Amino acid sequence: MNQTRLGYLYGFGAYLIWGFFPIYLKLLRPAGPVEILAHRIVWSVIFVALLLAAMRNIGFLRALARRPRTLAGIAVAAALIAVNWGTYIYGVNSDRVVETALGYFINPLVIVLIGVFFLRERLRPAQWAALGVGGLAVAVLTVDYGRLPYLALVLAFSFAGYGLVKKRLGLPAAEGLFVESAVLALPALAYLAWLTRHGAATFGHVSAGHTVLLVLAGAATAIPLLLFAGAANRLPLSTIGMLQYVGPILQLGCGVLIYHEPMPPARLAGFALVWLALIIFTTDALHTAHRTRTTPHPLTPPLPTPTP
Repeated sequence: MNQTRLGYLYGFGAYLIWGFFPIYLKLLRPAGPVEILAHRIVWSVIFVALLLAAMRNIGFLRALARRPRTLAGIAVAAALIAVNWGTYIYGVNSDRVVETALGYFINPLVIVLIGVFFLRERLRPAQWAALGVGGLAVAVLTVDYGRLPYLALVLAFSFAGYGLVKKRLGLPAAEGLFVESAVLALPALAYLAWLTRHGAATFGHVSAGHTVLLVLAGAATAIPLLLFAGAANRLPLSTIGMLQYVGPILQLGCGVLIYHEPMPPARLAGFALVWLALIIFTTDALHTAHRTRTTPHPLTPPLPTPTP
């Protein structure tokens, strides 16, 4: 199998896992969102530590310890991804899968918006048009929900902020995930100990299958990240950009087709505006990539990794 086909295989594998992640999270009930988040953090540390040990790549920690600014950036990234993971888990297990899917649909637009405010990037007319249509979509959905779609907005902005920090840190996927999870491990362990002390923990008290699923949360977090890294190393950025829509499409399908969440006409219209904004955004990105293919910019950043 050539490297391009392998890249597509890795990419689709990553986004299929992320796309069907709501099904996995639903199986973790009756554990609450914070308990699930804590287990996801703790078991991620253990899983990735074993992986790095097998790769004999633990030595990077010594070099990292001598870079305090990088460690501070990792702490910020860890806080942002904890907010993102926790919000996603809460959204799925409170039967709002459709709204969480919306968050990952609008995420590319929020990334562009952050580029304007934090990186002083200048947008092309088509990008401004995409942002305008995206803003209109949020207004329509606000009217439909009777409130701001705050879960979607928290997901989009926390992940976009995480992507910005990760871009500046430049850490590999496995190493970055290990350190970020390690930063959060002590609070997560403290919370699990508190739950156990007060008899509120579900770990080991529901069923053997439920306990195994909580343990596997670490692998379920790390494996799609590693698959994505493999795809990013083998495919053009424009291809990765197109693949990233597979995840929220599947999440939306789970919400509507499997869990029968409502999709009234006004909400559908809001989603249609989001999709129109993404079509404008993606078409412009592909056109620009084609135009500059012969003279690629040496500082073109990688896309951030979606991590539901």
